[in-house]
Amino acid sequence: MPQLPEEFCQQTRLVMGEERFQRYLESFQQEVPVSIRLNPKKMADSKWNVAEAEPVPWCRNAYYLPQRPNFTMDPLLHAGCYYVQEAASMFLDEVISHFSSLTSHLASVLDLCAAPGGKSTLLRAALPDNCVLYSNEPMRNRANILAENVAKWGYENHIVTNAYPRDYRTSKQSFDLILCDVPCSGEGMFRKDEATIREWSPQNVEKCWRLQREIVSDAWACLNPGGLLIYSTCTFNTKENEENIRWILEEFDAEVLPVDVKPEWNITGSLLPGFDEPVYRFIPGISRGEGLFMCVLRKAANPSGSNKPNKSKNPVKPINAPLFSEAVGSVALSYSQAMAFLRGEALVLPSDTPRGIVTVTFMDHPLGQVKNIGTRANNLYPKEWRIKTTHIPTEYEPILTPNN
Repeated sequence: MPQLPEEFCQQTRLVMGEERFQRYLESFQQEVPVSIRLNPKKMADSKWNVAEAEPVPWCRNAYYLPQRPNFTMDPLLHAGCYYVQEAASMFLDEVISHFSSLTSHLASVLDLCAAPGGKSTLLRAALPDNCVLYSNEPMRNRANILAENVAKWGYENHIVTNAYPRDYRTSKQSFDLILCDVPCSGEGMFRKDEATIREWSPQNVEKCWRLQREIVSDAWACLNPGGLLIYSTCTFNTKENEENIRWILEEFDAEVLPVDVKPEWNITGSLLPGFDEPVYRFIPGISRGEGLFMCVLRKAANPSGSNKPNKSKNPVKPINAPLFSEAVGSVALSYSQAMAFLRGEALVLPSDTPRGIVTVTFMDHPLGQVKNIGTRANNLYPKEWRIKTTHIPTEYEPILTPNN
């Protein structure tokens, strides 16, 4: 078990209570769950099998795997057939499903702090096809990763931006639903990423809850009357969670909406004395996942003054570009060829392959494109996406297999 900061232990024991805190500590002796979420556009449940997997109960098309495979070596991951995502964060799907009477009519949605793209790709699959989803990330390097994952996921009406929350507020774009998966102190990721332990401090907690309120203030100004704001963190303390929700209720014309959950999911409610609004907290050792806090709020339908929606004359500009150009044909690759392509190597295609831009596929799923010049096909896979490993297995070990 890693050495946890003493101040964190003192504070978290008080927040959780002794019994919950001991179960949390025991979780460090357990295997961290591994989970994936299938892309319903590419991997219909009826046609594919996830070997020895167990469904994630609060998310459609999602599964716990019995062990962690080498995902990098699976071309289907790079083809956007599934996304490797921590199970608790998939609770967002249950939220969208619960409010289907509202979410089925959404026209515009914003994921304000979206990188690397887990919740965004989940949203895009769960939202109506004609709904436009904006996925934003302020940090350019992280925004590029977000754009890669969005491109591979392969949905239309999905726009990636690289802007600060205040830029959205200034643009006067407005949205029916906004997800604020805000930067936080990361306490809920201690089991998964020991770097978050080293970065934790009481000072960082203070910095985070102040930043979170700034982000929410900018988001609230962009939310249409009657719209939903989903607030989430991956941390445990109440300053970044319940106390921020209480602040939102005091500061804005908002109400908290309940979500139906099943007792066997072992989701914990509010841990702030005197605050009984419906909130949802995943604690490792109690619920099957890493740390997550989530709350759903609705903006009043008839706010006054500056809360009225505005039409934007200067929307935030997208940074994403389509992955595929118009092609003269497609070629199926073997496993070794697919891995060579993902490493950025030139390929030699069958002699009858037409010259020009050709889409290459693996198990009928497009991976990217090459430019066939006859003697070889030059690799057009983006350089920043290429895998760097030199050791490639000789045989494919599938995570997903077609049903017969």
